[in-house]
Amino acid sequence: MSVNKVILVGRLGRDPETRYTGGGQAVANFSMATDESYKDKNGERQKRTEWHKIVVWGKQAEIAQQYLKKGSLLYLEGRIQSREWQDKEGQKRTSFEIVASNFRMLGGRAEGAAASGGGGASRSGGDEHEQPAPAEDSYGGGGGTPAGGGPEISDEDIPF
Repeated sequence: MSVNKVILVGRLGRDPETRYTGGGQAVANFSMATDESYKDKNGERQKRTEWHKIVVWGKQAEIAQQYLKKGSLLYLEGRIQSREWQDKEGQKRTSFEIVASNFRMLGGRAEGAAASGGGGASRSGGDEHEQPAPAEDSYGGGGGTPAGGGPEISDEDIPF
């Protein structure tokens, strides 16, 4: 048995660029940054940013183009895929990208129209092609409390 699964939480480095294949299928590309903080051998706090190339296909590519913007906070699931190509000198090169199978927008309304407010990390029914909730939805998602009648949930409340 083998597993190729990636989970990332980070910010978009640029707006998605969407193209269409000859068969009419949408494909979106964007970059995503994840940060790591650590203390070096001198005890000083250091921050390292890792950049990831992301590819999204089909309906989710169209959703990404519509809702995601540079700086958007995103939860993303997918798989690592390598791509081999030849550079100008004819040398064989390999690059790696994340092919997304599912993503959710995180963050609050202050992040603009791209933020869904209800993005959260929970999945409902295993639907891999969920559309982000409109900005008017609350984190509660209609869980029995009237709109505006429950505690506001912040990014610190998300368990990852």
